[in-house]
Amino acid sequence: MVYKRFNNGGMGMPNFASFSGLITRISDFYTRDERNVGCYKLMSVQNRRRGQVNFVVRPDTYFVDQAMMAEGEAVIGFYDADAPVPLIYPPQYEAVVMARASRGESVKVDYFDTHLVSSDGQLRLNISSTTKIIQENGQLFTGDLGNRYLTVVYGPTTRSIPAQTTPYEVIVMCRLE
Repeated sequence: MVYKRFNNGGMGMPNFASFSGLITRISDFYTRDERNVGCYKLMSVQNRRRGQVNFVVRPDTYFVDQAMMAEGEAVIGFYDADAPVPLIYPPQYEAVVMARASRGESVKVDYFDTHLVSSDGQLRLNISSTTKIIQENGQLFTGDLGNRYLTVVYGPTTRSIPAQTTPYEVIVMCRLE
């Protein structure tokens, strides 16, 4: 069953959570509409502790760098932790953002306030002239980054609270506005 994206009972903004591991299987995910055959995928991801999650990948799931995923690859998937999910094992979440997991790079999907601090207070962004700032469609974003949902690709951080980083890339999630 596929649920409406971000239907969290009117509780406000999505609360993003993530799960990372290796893709063990990619298959078609069938919906009630026959026209959707091939448009939805089910990605099974298993972590080092043998935990497993199935991500429902929709046509509007954002893939960082438009990466084509394959079985055996290390990935991180982000989903709305407050969205309703079927009570099955392994858990099945609708993927909002998927990214390749790579050493030396981290990815965070969250709401960032006017000071570019994440909603969990763990990360502050210091934007530089080398930071690539785009929309999900790959086009440049020229507006204010504050008070928006962002996908942030970054490297080293300070050891402060919140940790600070100069991101490599910021993707503005305009569709979540």
